[in-house]
Amino acid sequence: MRRLLVTGGAGFIGANFVHYWLRNHPDDRVVVLDVLTYAGRRASLASVERHSNFRFVRGDIRDQALVEALLKEERADTLVHFAAESHVDRSILGPDAFIETNVIGTHSLLKAARNIWLKENASSAFERHRFHQVSTDEVYGTLGPDEPPFCETTPYAPSSPYAATKAAADHLVRSYHRTYGLQTTTSNCSNNYGPYQFPEKLIPLMLINALQGRPLPVYGDGQQVRDWLYVEDHCRGIELVLEKGHVGETYNLGGRSEKTNLDVVQILCRHLDELMPDAAYAPHISLLSFVRDRPGHDRRYAIDTSKAKAELGYQPQEDFESGLRKTLAWYLGNELWWRALLDAHYQDWIEAHYGRRARNGTFQPYSSLT
Repeated sequence: MRRLLVTGGAGFIGANFVHYWLRNHPDDRVVVLDVLTYAGRRASLASVERHSNFRFVRGDIRDQALVEALLKEERADTLVHFAAESHVDRSILGPDAFIETNVIGTHSLLKAARNIWLKENASSAFERHRFHQVSTDEVYGTLGPDEPPFCETTPYAPSSPYAATKAAADHLVRSYHRTYGLQTTTSNCSNNYGPYQFPEKLIPLMLINALQGRPLPVYGDGQQVRDWLYVEDHCRGIELVLEKGHVGETYNLGGRSEKTNLDVVQILCRHLDELMPDAAYAPHISLLSFVRDRPGHDRRYAIDTSKAKAELGYQPQEDFESGLRKTLAWYLGNELWWRALLDAHYQDWIEAHYGRRARNGTFQPYSSLT
């Protein structure tokens, strides 16, 4: 039986992990710590709120005293760290919040874990513990079209403030293992998609815009390549790292599904046309528009999962098409969840970020490029 403290458990990947863990390990204790920023939604945990082994605590990961109190009170032996500012576009406009949460927040958690697991309880039941850092492939930088995928020994070369802060956090986690003996693991994942994702990321943004007949803004020429990982496959990978991963090691978790951003939007629109052939905006690809690219936009990411497969038996169960169908079905069946996000703050963000690019003379309708 594990007793988990899950940071950022009301966010996209964190909430999916909580659902996955309680479904597959119903006897384990799961405590979520989340400050509930714009992207953290208590509603994402509604179906587990009454689970006898679930607890939600609203709080900041930078509050070291709170984290230490939770680790002691709950006798938690596993900390799974999802909490992060994660949107590259927002990090370009305002990097300070990313440094505060991703760097200082992670360090606060490490200090709390060291104090409770190593200093106060060095010979107790906490002799076996785990601090798992959930990271991203963006720390590795960008790949050329013919370069091999990122592996765990690829040097870090982050391009954005977001990626740089995640890289710093990863280094801190490794340092606490090597210097103090904290039992840590790290996983670097590729682009996730699935239920509960805030609609600033590509797939939910395009889906919700398409359902509303709004433009589908694609950066630059849309040829940026990403490896796409269905979020439940990511959760399964983290489970394997916690159960079989070697302390101090890093594991890359990917979907083995490289697609350009333009490919993703075209496939999504095709599925919507099939599901909603009589929609007022069909064919939905007619809504696609190209906007000025963002600064420092990495051209390609790709993940080599050989190590995770060999050591953990990791294997994604969804390909992009099957995962996307599940994602579309969830959003179409949970309109109340995503409509609650489309408040004035969200609309202002979309207008400020994409509207400015369009009005600067870079707005190109899809029809002009075909």
